[in-house]
Amino acid sequence: MTAPVFLCPAASKATVGEPLALDGAEARHAGTVQRRAAGEVLDLVDGHGRRARGPIVEVAEGRVTIRVEEVLEDRDPAVTLVQALAKGGRDEQAVESAVELGITTVVPWQADRSIVQWRGPKAEKARAKWDALALAAMKQSRRAVLPTVDPVVTTRGLVARVREAVAAGERVLVLHEVAAQPLTSLSWDDASQPVTFIVGPEGGVSDDEVAALVDAGAEAVLLGPHVLRASTAGPAGITALAALRRTW
Repeated sequence: MTAPVFLCPAASKATVGEPLALDGAEARHAGTVQRRAAGEVLDLVDGHGRRARGPIVEVAEGRVTIRVEEVLEDRDPAVTLVQALAKGGRDEQAVESAVELGITTVVPWQADRSIVQWRGPKAEKARAKWDALALAAMKQSRRAVLPTVDPVVTTRGLVARVREAVAAGERVLVLHEVAAQPLTSLSWDDASQPVTFIVGPEGGVSDDEVAALVDAGAEAVLLGPHVLRASTAGPAGITALAALRRTW
């Protein structure tokens, strides 16, 4: 059985044979909420791929200390999910599942057909909620990489981002229900090539948005024979991609 994961920035400098302390909210969750005890093995991760593993040697108020027996590096391929804001919490569901499936970056998108609006103080509050979802999903799936949640972008900002990403060698895929190119027909020379998935809201990606994104270098692809909800399209595409590129 794999060890439970807790976020510990100090894990970036962990050394085998040395103690490593987990403190703050994560320590309270491990020691008080989950009642972890001496001898149990934990994985303390720095959120950037470094994982320190070892048994608990001390549980104190606000602190849990392990003795590091192994230091590992997770090398998750770079996969970005651009998730359009959607009603009913479906965008949040998509983010949670996508983190569990291995994405490394999330970009909230205020699409033309997004009913939900992130403006003013609401934008930061909503982004903070996505941050919390990403942390919980990282721990649930026992990853060592904590995906970043970027600021919300408009379609104009997304087009500029796509153009820069493609110029830097990234592959950008926009999921579209009438695209001629199936996702599963794509070929990959380099499984480690960074990839961005763009997923629209409930009403889909508009024709103007698709045209602008394709003009910027994105590829419109068909995920499958059925139209999926905003909550499932991204995770389904990420799963198909992982199998296609054999990164799983």
